[in-house]
Amino acid sequence: MDYDFSFFLVMATFVTGVVWGGYCLYLKYVHQPYPVDSEPLLVEYARSFFPVVLIVLLLRSFLVEPFRIPSGSMMPTLLVGDFILVNKFTYGIRLPVLNDKVIEMSEPERGDIVVFRFPKQPTVDYIKRVIGLPGDRIAYFDKKLYVNGQPIPQVSLGRYQGVGQGANMTGAERLEEDLTGVKHSILISPGVPTVEDVFVVPKGQYFVMGDNRDNSNDSRYWGTVPEANLVGKAFFIWMNWDWQNNGIAFDRIGTILK
Repeated sequence: MDYDFSFFLVMATFVTGVVWGGYCLYLKYVHQPYPVDSEPLLVEYARSFFPVVLIVLLLRSFLVEPFRIPSGSMMPTLLVGDFILVNKFTYGIRLPVLNDKVIEMSEPERGDIVVFRFPKQPTVDYIKRVIGLPGDRIAYFDKKLYVNGQPIPQVSLGRYQGVGQGANMTGAERLEEDLTGVKHSILISPGVPTVEDVFVVPKGQYFVMGDNRDNSNDSRYWGTVPEANLVGKAFFIWMNWDWQNNGIAFDRIGTILK
């Protein structure tokens, strides 16, 4: 997304709360009972919407936040049209809009699928997999991944058959990658050039990559993700809608991400 929905929720909560609360204080000041049946239209709307936007703000800021997958950079793990839930408190509790961490929790682990604010454009959210932790040495050569000098095992699963808006990936090689205990599928497109280099992850930063290795704009191209940019950990697919794949993909619903 390219706008701050959290800011909108905070402002909506503030405005409706001020209107409703101000009206209640006014009635108390003039010693009048609350006239539910004859309150001003603006106050009626504020009274109705305030608890709704407050609950949405609290849930979205501190518990879970929904996202829709717009691209194929995380195929085959995540498909275009997947609707996912992101745990907002796994990596610490942050204030909405300000994004300041107020409660420390756990830190990202290698293999986590994370949503983060794109360092080059913080109003845009990205989703990738954590490959390198602070201090790690990451190498990528001949489309193979190395972490701290150790090659990451890959087992071929054959050719991938894409569907819907991901049909263009049909024919790519699908492999199972064991990222130091986290097994997941990746896609490799033979013949497509890629960045080959060695990267050292700075303190307080994370190296991330998409599972669709040759079709992902990730840390190989623009650098690492600061800890402060982390939004949360993706953990669940609750819906999939791809109009090019007959609408709802019921087999995707309820998938636990790993």
